[in-house]
Amino acid sequence: MRDTSTAGSATAAVGPMRPDHAPHVLAIYQAGIDEGNATFETAVPSWSAFDRAKLPDHRFVALGADGRVAGWVAVSRVSPRAAYAGVVEHSVYVHPAARGQGIARALLDALITSTEAAGIWTIQSGIFPENTASLALHTRVGFRVIGTRERVGRHHGRWRNVTLIERRSPAIT
Repeated sequence: MRDTSTAGSATAAVGPMRPDHAPHVLAIYQAGIDEGNATFETAVPSWSAFDRAKLPDHRFVALGADGRVAGWVAVSRVSPRAAYAGVVEHSVYVHPAARGQGIARALLDALITSTEAAGIWTIQSGIFPENTASLALHTRVGFRVIGTRERVGRHHGRWRNVTLIERRSPAIT
């Protein structure tokens, strides 16, 4: 299920992710999987599995000038334990044709605003070190590198490292 549109523009409108966005969201996810430096996943989940895994109040899409989904961001809980109620793990993906236009930044800004409003104090993620563009973007929006998990998992037959990042909200003390 690959989206072959040329979605996106620097003026993409960011709004809540809706069920009718599912085909485009999953196609963009698949494009990231196909490129090999976005996730350990090898196939996109069904929409119903994706929907169950992501917190509904903190998932957004960026729509290009043509109204098609140019990118998305969403979070999952890291743990059901009360001590971690304010900690989420995020994913952000942008359609290959829409990269370099500020879409990921706009999506992360929307995510940071929504999570802080909800009292979430930490957004974290693991990024392959080879994904230098993602690491640079996250640094620009206030994430810091926690460390590297060496050889944490096998991906397409080889060991991969993951750079752990987090953004602690300065608004939540």
